[in-house]
Amino acid sequence: MKPKYQVILEEIKSDILSGVYASGQQIPTESALQEKYGVSRQTVRKAILELANDGFLRSEKGSGTYVSHQYRTKAAGSAGTRTIGVITTYISDYIFPSIIRGIESRLNEDNYSLLLASTNNDVAQEKKALEMMLSYGVDGLIIEPTKSNLYNPNIAYYLSFKEQEVPLIMINAYYEELEVPFLCLDDVQSSYLATRELIAKGHTRIGIVAKMDDLQGKYRMKGYIKALAEARLNFQPEQVLSFDTETKPDLASRLTEFLTVNRDSLTALVCYNDEVGLEVIHACKRLGLAVPGDLSVIGQDNSYMAKNAGIKLTTLTHPQEQMGRDAADWIIRKLQGKKDLRSRTYYQPVLIEGETVKEHLI
Repeated sequence: MKPKYQVILEEIKSDILSGVYASGQQIPTESALQEKYGVSRQTVRKAILELANDGFLRSEKGSGTYVSHQYRTKAAGSAGTRTIGVITTYISDYIFPSIIRGIESRLNEDNYSLLLASTNNDVAQEKKALEMMLSYGVDGLIIEPTKSNLYNPNIAYYLSFKEQEVPLIMINAYYEELEVPFLCLDDVQSSYLATRELIAKGHTRIGIVAKMDDLQGKYRMKGYIKALAEARLNFQPEQVLSFDTETKPDLASRLTEFLTVNRDSLTALVCYNDEVGLEVIHACKRLGLAVPGDLSVIGQDNSYMAKNAGIKLTTLTHPQEQMGRDAADWIIRKLQGKKDLRSRTYYQPVLIEGETVKEHLI
């Protein structure tokens, strides 16, 4: 359990960083804070003193305690080099090392430093990462949104970056509530092409495994539905297996159950990404189903997994390293005062044939 002064310190700091208390604004009096938290004056003073030592607050004798004008620059100003913050949902998994490599290579070309954080697709961890970036005083921010298909309680932090005129660009997804620049794969088109490929191979009973707390999952579902509608195939809710970040650890067992129930009604599956595609293949092995003999499987993102698995997964491209470079280049050009930068970029996917899709003969 955290000490009381630490709870007070963190809440005041969050209020400063999220814009509840603006630069130069007076915070509540010691008496008001005592009453709010039910603590002693000494506890309140300890929290205020630490925040003052960290450059967030300043006290004026006989007047009160105010948000310091200098809190954003205390960490960033001394090094003499500009720092770009990067927040991704994950760092070492899936396609993220390639994205980060692209960002880093472009930043190095202009001698920018990189401050990296991850959220594990958790909004509480995203809040901490955003607070860190604001505290450090980064000159720009590249971020992959957390649970981008759901309401995000950290919107105020993004507005703080905007108010402070810190350039910000999102990758892979964006928050629909905010008007921010972004770089994304055309996820609707990706899943549309995946489904259309299966239809072209004679499949008419096509299911989907979709992650629904991220915007990519929402749009990939949309592409799947679009392709079915064009081919005049019925959308069957029972042929959809949805999951989210919290239920992902149970995906293997849920896939086994899903494939068992739909064993005779499905001939093909569109998967949210390559990682899910390989989970489907593993589940098929457990059930004695041949891929692609009994079930055709198609992934998305052209990850290292698709290339290095025991069976070469049919998939679609994702720009990965290029997206990282483009995001870093956008930030650098923005800081250089360049005008007319594109606010929205969609990369077009391309089908990569593998060994997991075959023609279905009726």
